[in-house]
Amino acid sequence: MLTRRTLIGAIPLLTLGARADAAEGAPFVPADFAVPVLAGGDGFKLVPLGPPLVRVDYDAYMSSIAHLQQTFTRSTDWPHPGVTAADAVKDMENEAERFRNRQSFAYAVLTPDGARERGCVYVAPSKVPGFDAVVRLWVTKAEHDAGFDAALYAWVQDWLRSRWPFASVAYPGRAIDWARWDALVAAAK
Repeated sequence: MLTRRTLIGAIPLLTLGARADAAEGAPFVPADFAVPVLAGGDGFKLVPLGPPLVRVDYDAYMSSIAHLQQTFTRSTDWPHPGVTAADAVKDMENEAERFRNRQSFAYAVLTPDGARERGCVYVAPSKVPGFDAVVRLWVTKAEHDAGFDAALYAWVQDWLRSRWPFASVAYPGRAIDWARWDALVAAAK
């Protein structure tokens, strides 16, 4: 089964949760770092992805298949019309496990009342030298068209700078164009 995690493909993830530039087995975030479990801005809140959010998450990405295939994955593998409810549950279980194990951190971007998902934010280790973390985010097509993508991206950059323990964060497809990022990933292999 292909999930959004496997499709971040061009975004190298370390399954051991280690930074590429740190000693083998070093943690992605320090043991004493309190990983945020709630954050937010004007008109949204971030909470960890997990099974309780499967329905709103599924509804959000299935509403924007073509948009996400062009802006988030650069692939037709995820999302696609054949994603099943079982696939969605398994994906949420995997995201929650990686969060618990401090390997990577996936957040739903919800309306303040939590009734609707506006998008997602992913914070993961980077194998590319010079970057502590790689951050990806997406919003639904409707949210993108309403201008929320730019607002969320600006907020996420500030949140990572002020709240997370990283010196250098990569934002592929945003601060680093895809061609340059792909070249950095290839060079790191």
